[in-house]
Amino acid sequence: MRNLMKFALGALVLSGIAHAQNLTAAHQRYFTPVRRNLEASADAMPADKYGYRLTEGQMTFAEGLIHSAQRNYSDCATIQGEQPPEAAKQLDGLKTKEDVSKALKESFAYCAAALGKVDDAKMISSPQISYAFLHIVVHNNEIYGNLVGYLRSNGIVPPSSAGRGAQKKN
Repeated sequence: MRNLMKFALGALVLSGIAHAQNLTAAHQRYFTPVRRNLEASADAMPADKYGYRLTEGQMTFAEGLIHSAQRNYSDCATIQGEQPPEAAKQLDGLKTKEDVSKALKESFAYCAAALGKVDDAKMISSPQISYAFLHIVVHNNEIYGNLVGYLRSNGIVPPSSAGRGAQKKN
């Protein structure tokens, strides 16, 4: 019953998005900004801070980005009805800024391609596909929200704030 309620809610939200805008507009409004913010965060954080964590027990900055990439591959493979690509299996061992940033960007490119192949009807055709789309947006926004603290504590204005005019660094 609980899963049915989640599916109904997800389908309702996606259906509202689809009817109000269409999938392309929803993609641009919800997916594109979080993609841009996470990719810009990866670029903004200095390489020597990729192992940084706010407190003991939290993910490092790199682990947060890797987690995003893992979920991107998993959710976007669901949308496409396939297994995650081989690149998804190689994420856990990444440590350097160059490797982590590249992997994150490749995962978002994979998602953008997946979203470009589906139409509105397919997006609400099953609970798994609806959840996957919602998860790409919601989960990545949660990850970005967490990483903002990592950036700010290192004196870096987060990408979503940087465009708001003259901002002081912490």
